[in-house]
Formats: sequence, structure tokens, C-alpha cells
Amino acid sequence: MARFENSDDLRRFEAEMAYEDRDLPVTIHEFLSRTASRFPERPAISFQLLSGPRDHATTLNWREFLERVTETANLFRSLGVGPSDTVAYMLPNSIETPVVLLAGATAGVVSPVNPLLDPQQIAGILRETRAKVLVTLKAFPKTDVAQKAAEAVAMCPDITHIIEIDLNRHLRGLKHYIVPLIRPKVKTAHHAKVLDFEAATSAMNHTRLDFEDVRQDRVAAYFHTGGTTGTPKVAQHKYSGMIYNGWLGGSLLFDETDVLMCPLPMFHVFAAYPILMSCIDSGAQVVMPTPAGYRGDGVFDNFWKLIERWQATFLITVPTAISALMQRPVDADVSSLRTAISGSAPLPIELYNRFRQATGVEIAEGYGLTEATCLVSCNPPDGVKKVGSVGLPLPYTHVRILRHDDAGKVHECATDEVGEICVANPGVFPGSTYTEADKNHRLFAEDRYLRTGDLGRIDPDGYLWITGRAKDLIIRGGHNIDPAEIEDGMLSHPAVGFAGAIGQPDSFAGELPCVYVELISGAGVTVEELTEHARSHIHERAAIPKHIEILPELPKTAVGKIFKPELRKLAIRRVYDATLQGTGAHVTEVYEDKKRGLVARLGRDGTADEDQVRKRLGELTRPWEWDDADGSADGGQ
Repeated sequence: MARFENSDDLRRFEAEMAYEDRDLPVTIHEFLSRTASRFPERPAISFQLLSGPRDHATTLNWREFLERVTETANLFRSLGVGPSDTVAYMLPNSIETPVVLLAGATAGVVSPVNPLLDPQQIAGILRETRAKVLVTLKAFPKTDVAQKAAEAVAMCPDITHIIEIDLNRHLRGLKHYIVPLIRPKVKTAHHAKVLDFEAATSAMNHTRLDFEDVRQDRVAAYFHTGGTTGTPKVAQHKYSGMIYNGWLGGSLLFDETDVLMCPLPMFHVFAAYPILMSCIDSGAQVVMPTPAGYRGDGVFDNFWKLIERWQATFLITVPTAISALMQRPVDADVSSLRTAISGSAPLPIELYNRFRQATGVEIAEGYGLTEATCLVSCNPPDGVKKVGSVGLPLPYTHVRILRHDDAGKVHECATDEVGEICVANPGVFPGSTYTEADKNHRLFAEDRYLRTGDLGRIDPDGYLWITGRAKDLIIRGGHNIDPAEIEDGMLSHPAVGFAGAIGQPDSFAGELPCVYVELISGAGVTVEELTEHARSHIHERAAIPKHIEILPELPKTAVGKIFKPELRKLAIRRVYDATLQGTGAHVTEVYEDKKRGLVARLGRDGTADEDQVRKRLGELTRPWEWDDADGSADGGQ
């Protein structure tokens, strides 16, 4: 494993040889087979159905993991899944979930689906990916996954088989015998054949594939992204991008002695690639506590004891989870922890400081996106971590900050100048990022650099900073929300003429959805009535706005488009003033800084408590400054 302390280390590592000259596997099955031959008896994957530090856990070593993937891939191929056919899975975390992910990519193209979506959205993804087989849960208490799957498949006649995984096999004692008695009934209106996962896979050959694993790079995964409407954008991932993510982790972060505590879902690229693939490359162990991960019953309350139980060396997390953990005492021995790796949303500096003080562990922030098969940059685990930055671009990843003028010409931004973050690396699929050709239009600069839609800058030390988003996605705790879904729901009210949805700052989720509306001339409606309308007309629960405000007129551009930067300024002022209440400070203005994005400028009276101001605003991620501080920032970026 190479040492990763600064940009010089990364450049030296990259200069050793061209990426294509490195001895890397071509297919996922070959990737896993190499690790199973190196570390056959070392633990690979562990899963707890319940969150207690002494509750039963299921573990597969690398040999067993390979065998399970092999037999499952053979099952998929026996059901008619070829290299270009899709196996979808709608699963929470379980020991079987990574098995299905790898087996689906081996036999065909695997497509994870978020089980928190509603049946119509799930059906939209299944149709867009042309799924032939769906792997999901057998009906189980306290979850509606099986019912959602049945409703979605009824809208997808191309699905020939549903394969059900029964979580009851992970229970012990009386609970194991009670589940069959209280198992929910599932109404079915589809014609797909239903198979039991354990029975069907155990009948297959587990020692070798029954088909040729062609050593050729190809599309092997579809991940939906860009919001959760019925017509999602679906990103295509090739073997090479998936393996690149794993190679980075195995080369720079982990080895076979590491244990990664990962309560993030395996239907998200963060867990599927930087974590699972890195464990495959390095031989490290991944631990998944409960099907719902961080949202599982008792996970937060038992979390530090779980770290001690598994002697975890790396914690995989997001800012919302860190915030919840900091509301609980560190009540166990966590000295095994080396580093926490955080992604999906910006990390407030106050939260970073509280975590470090409570645990003695540093947090390394990183940056990735579904369209690039995830990894782009990371703060060095063994070097300088610039809190608020997303670290250094990783080897063979080339990041450029570009500005596109009105004439369509591309301009390179200077050091610390804000522009659009554009990325080229082995995880980027130029010209074919999305399954729909139209969605790839104007997605690349110079036909090579993926235009991420994120705004950012690179500082003199080479660290990447994200300052905003050119695209308008609201990211709530790492979950993408398409503002169009909120706006469409509000515009369906007869009194609403215009609606502009944005993400307002939040200390827990990073952002929460809020919406500003302009009423039709002469119309009258209350905020309470609009709130009730939103609950019944916005399909995704996470997208229901936490704040609705009626304005006399929404700010608009010369061509009549809602000008969302002004709405963001309003939201920052409102949220920051509420946060500052009682401190003697208030927001005097919110302005656009070329280097830092939107900055809150603060005024104060003679009783202002500066320590309280720094502490409270340290919970939020936007930069701020005193209005008498000559433009120097006291917080944020």
C-alpha cells in the first residue's frame, strides 16, 4: 500500500507507470477470484440483522464469498440473463446484497434500486433499465419492501423472475420461529415467477462459472441518479471504472488487516464502489450493521460498542450520521479506529471538531459522483486534512476548473478561481455516461472531461473545494432530490403561478428542501394550505419542503427563468438569523464571493457573544464573516 500524505505522494505514485500498464483484472469475477486466492480464510463480509453488540452476526470469508457469487451468477445466467441483460435488486443491506451486486455484474448488468422509493418510481427505473430479473426481500415484519416490489413488477411485464431473500435465516432463538407466524401478506398482480434465493442458488455450481467470463471491458452496472422522479437518469458503469475505484482504495487506503464499518446502503455508489470494491482489492473486511444501516433500530445507541466488537479501523459515514453520533456518549473502546471517511455532503467544521475531540479520530472528506463511477478526490488519511475541502484529486484523475462563456467557449480557471468542476479518470465513460443518448448532450468538455455541474476551485496546495452547484439538485443528507418534483407539486395548486425550490442550510442534513412561491394575481391561499397541498402532491417524502414562503414576486432572469441564487440568499439569511437568535449577532447581507460562493456577513451589537456565534454557525457549512472584519472569513470555507 502506497503512503498518501500529500499531492507529491500521489504524483510519484502516478508517475510509476501508465494506468493501463498496471496488472489489473478485467472482469469483476476475476477481481474477486484474485482476492479469494490470496486470502481465502480471511473474513470478507459480516452482517448483523439486529444492532446489539452481542447479537448474532453472519460472516463470509473470501473463499465463501466467491463461491456465493459464482453460484448466484450461474443462477442468473440459467434464467436467461446474458451480458447485456439487467438484473435489478431492491434490497436493504444484508450478507446477500453484495453477493447479488457482484453476481449481477458477472452474469449481466446489475441495477441497484433504492427500496425507499415508491412503487411508481421503482417501476420507472425497472423499465428504463429493461430489467429481466428482480432480486428483493421476502415479506418480513416492519418492512414494506416486498409489497413495493410486487406493485412495481405489476407495472413491468418484461420482468420474468422475482428472487426473494428471506432475512429470517439471520435470526436466532424464538424470533426465528415467530416470523413465519406474523409474516405480512403480499398482494400480487404480476405474472413473474417467484423463486427462493437460498434454494435456487444452492442448486447451482459454486466452484466455477458455467459460462465464459469474457475478459473484455463492458457496461456491468446501472445506477439511477439525478433525483427520484418516474423518469430517472441512469448512469452506466463499466468493469474498468468499478475496478478503478477498488484499486484506489487497495493502493492508498486499506490492506487485509483493516475492518470497515459501513452502515451505508449498498444501492448507493459510496458503499458499492469505494467501500466494497476497495475491500475486494485489499482483502479488508466490511461490516454492515442491520439492513437499514444508520437508520436501523438501536444502531446509533449501540454504535461505539459495535466499533469495539468488530475492532473497526475505518468508519464510513456522512455528516448527518456524525451529527447523530455526537448526541451520544462514546461509551466503548474505539482505539482501533484510525480514520473516519465522510462523503455525500459538506462537513461543518464544528461537527468535525466535536467528533475529533470525542473520539481522537480525524475525518477525511472525499468527493465522488455516480456519473464518474464515484471517486474523484479525498483528503489524505495520513496527511493534512483541510476541513471543508474534499481533498486531493486521486491518481489518474484529472480535475479541471472550467468556465463556459455565452458563446460556448471553454476557459481554464486560475488557482482559487471558481468554475465548474470537470473530471476525467478511468471511471468516466465519455459520451455514454447515461443510458439515454440525449442526456449526454453537452455533458463533456473537449469530449473527455465530465461536466459535474458542481462549482468549485483548486487552492495553491492542490486541494479541491466545492462552493456550490451549477445544477440545482438538493442534497439532503447525501440523498439527491430533484427540485422539479417539488415545483411541479406546488404548481398543481390553482393559486400558485411560480415556484422555486432550493436547499436551505441545515446543521443535521446539510440541506433541507424549501420552496418559494408567487401566487396568481388575485389569488389567496395560506402557507398552511400550501403545506397540506405539498404533503398530498409531492410523492417523495424526503422532498416535502420544510419551509414554504409566499413572495409578492419571485426573482427572475431577463428571459423569465426563476433566479435561484437570490432565493438561496433569502434562505441563508433566514436560517442564519434563526440560528443566531440570542447571540447579539445578525445577518446584514448575503453576497456572492468569487472564491467562496455565497457568504453571510454578520453585524453585532455590544453584547455579541462571539464564541457562541462561532459555535452555532460551525454547525452549518456556508462561509460567514463579520461586517467589520475587512472581508476576512471567520467560518465556513
